[in-house]
Amino acid sequence: MRRVLGAVAALLMILAGAQPASAANLLTNAGFESGNLGGWSCSGGSAVTSPVHSGGYALAGAATASDNAQCTQTVTVVPNTTYTVSAWVLGNPVYLGITNGPSTWSGSASYNQLALSFTTAAGQTSAQLYLHGWYGTGTYYADDVVLDGPGGGNPGNPGAPAAPGNPTVTAVTASSIALSWPAVGGATGYRVYEGNSVRATVSGTSTTITGLGACETHSYTVAAYNTAGESARSASAAGATSGCQQADLPRHALIGYLHASFANGSGYIRLADVPAAWDIIDLAFGEPTSATSGDIRFTPCPVAECPNVESEAEFIAAIRAKQAQGKKVLISIGGANGQVQLTTTAARDTFVRSVSAIIDKYGLDGLDVDFEGHSLYLNAGDTDFRNPTTPVIVNLISALRTLKSRYGGRFVLTMAPETFFVQVGYQFYGGAGGGDNRTGSYLPVIHALRDALTVLHVQDYNSGPVMGLDNQYHTMGGADFPIAMGDMLRAGFPVAGTGQTFPGLRDDQIAVGLPAAVSAGNGYIAPGVVQQAVNCLARNQNCGGYTLRGGASPGIRGLMTWSVNWDRYYGWEFQNSHRPFLNGLP
Repeated sequence: MRRVLGAVAALLMILAGAQPASAANLLTNAGFESGNLGGWSCSGGSAVTSPVHSGGYALAGAATASDNAQCTQTVTVVPNTTYTVSAWVLGNPVYLGITNGPSTWSGSASYNQLALSFTTAAGQTSAQLYLHGWYGTGTYYADDVVLDGPGGGNPGNPGAPAAPGNPTVTAVTASSIALSWPAVGGATGYRVYEGNSVRATVSGTSTTITGLGACETHSYTVAAYNTAGESARSASAAGATSGCQQADLPRHALIGYLHASFANGSGYIRLADVPAAWDIIDLAFGEPTSATSGDIRFTPCPVAECPNVESEAEFIAAIRAKQAQGKKVLISIGGANGQVQLTTTAARDTFVRSVSAIIDKYGLDGLDVDFEGHSLYLNAGDTDFRNPTTPVIVNLISALRTLKSRYGGRFVLTMAPETFFVQVGYQFYGGAGGGDNRTGSYLPVIHALRDALTVLHVQDYNSGPVMGLDNQYHTMGGADFPIAMGDMLRAGFPVAGTGQTFPGLRDDQIAVGLPAAVSAGNGYIAPGVVQQAVNCLARNQNCGGYTLRGGASPGIRGLMTWSVNWDRYYGWEFQNSHRPFLNGLP
C-alpha cells in the first residue's frame, strides 16, 4: 500500500553545479484560499472550511476504493537548481512528492508538516508536485503547500515570468466578460488571449472584455510578460454573456411530460385538458424506426389503448390554444424504449429531416432530447468533452445545431439526461476507459449546445448514489440529492481522468427533474422536501449542511416532472404544491 521511499540522504544532496534556490512559493492557490481548487488538477477533492491549518480553506481529498484522490500542480523550474517542498497534512496516510522524484508520507489525526527537497536535472524546465491519500482509506486534508525556489518562466527565455494561475470569470453582462487571475512575480503586464488573438493588454490582474454579443460563450487564457519576454499561457476560463433569448418562458417554469403516444397505466389526458399551471409540455415520445436509422416518428396514442384520444385536428388545435396562452409544446425524442444512435452522417441527416417534419406538422415550439439506455456512449480515447470524436456524439451535436439554426432564436431546446450521463462524469468518464463507456457521455453534447440550450433538467430519480462536489455520495429520496446534483450543474466540475473541467451552466438553464408520484419513478420526494432543495439552490438557504460551490441561483428555471399524467392520477399534488411555490421564488 505505501510507497517505498528511496534513500532520503541521497535525494537531498545538491547535484554538482546546482544553484541554490531563492525562496519564492511557485504554487498557485497554495493555501486553497480561493475557496476552490483553482491551479490544481485533482481526481477527487474540494476546498473545505474545516479542518484547516491556517486561513479559511484547506484541501479535502476523498480517497475511495478506486481513486487515491491525487491533486497535482506543475510549475516551471530552472535546471540544476535545488527546491524545497512542504505541506501541512492530516489523515492516514497522506503522501507528498514530486513526480519522478522524492516523496514522503505521514499518518496523523492532527495537522503535521511534511517536507522534502529535490534538485532539477540539467535541461529540466518543469516539475509536478503531488498530494494524495491511499485507496479506500477515506478523506485526507492538506493546507499551506509550498514549493520554494526560482520560477523557470519561459524555458526558452529564463528571464521571462512564469505562467499565471487559472483565471476566473468574475462578472458578465450581455456584451462583456470580466476576468481576474493571480499575480505573477516579475511580471510587468499581462495579455489576455482568445485563441491566438490578443483581446486585452493590462498591467493589473483583471480586465473586462467588451464588445461581445449577447448569449455567447468565450474562452480566454492569460500570459504574463516583462522586458525579457512572455510566459506560457494559463489554463483557459470560459464565460457566457447574458441576454440569452428565453423563448418567452416565465422566470420559474413548471415542466411536465405528457403521455401522448401511450397511456402507461396512469390514463390518457387530452392536451386541451392539461391545466394552465404547466409552462412547458413535452409530448412523449417521438421514437426511431430502428436504433440507427435516425428516422423519428411520432404516433398519437392508439384508440385501443387510449379510448378518449383526440383527433389529429383537435390535437393541433390544442397545441395552438396552449401557445396562445404562452405555453411551449415540444416533441420529446427517445425515452426508455427509444434508442437513438446517430452512427452515420446519413442517420444524422435523416434525424434532422424527420424531426423537422414532426415540428412542422404540429407547429411545435422545439425539441426535448431524452436519450437514455445506449443512445450515447464514448469510444475509447475520446477524452476531450470539448472536442468529441465519437460519431454518435458528433452527429447528434451537428443535428441539434442544424435544428436550432433552422428554427431560430425562439426554438426551445431542452434535455433530460439521467445522472449517469452527466454528474457521474465527475468520477468516471466513458472515453477514458476503465468502466462503462456511457458515463458522462451527455457532457460533450451539453457543452457544445450550451449557447442554444434553453433548459437542462437532469433526472434526479431512477439513479444510484452519485458523488457530489463535496466528495460524498448522495442518494435519492432526500433534499441533499437534488441540491448536490444541481450544484454540480451550476458550479461545473472536473471531468474524471481528463484533466479538464466542465464549465457550469447559467442558473436559468437549470431545472430540477423529479417524479410526480411514487408510481412515476424511484426517488419520489415529498413537496416540502423538494421545496427545501430548490430554496437551497435558489437562495442558498436551508441547505442541510451542504455548501454550494456554485453559489445561489436565483434565476433557476424551475421544476420538471415525469409526468403530467401521473400527477393527475395522484390528485395533482406536484402541480398544486409547486406552482405557487415557483411563483414565490425571487
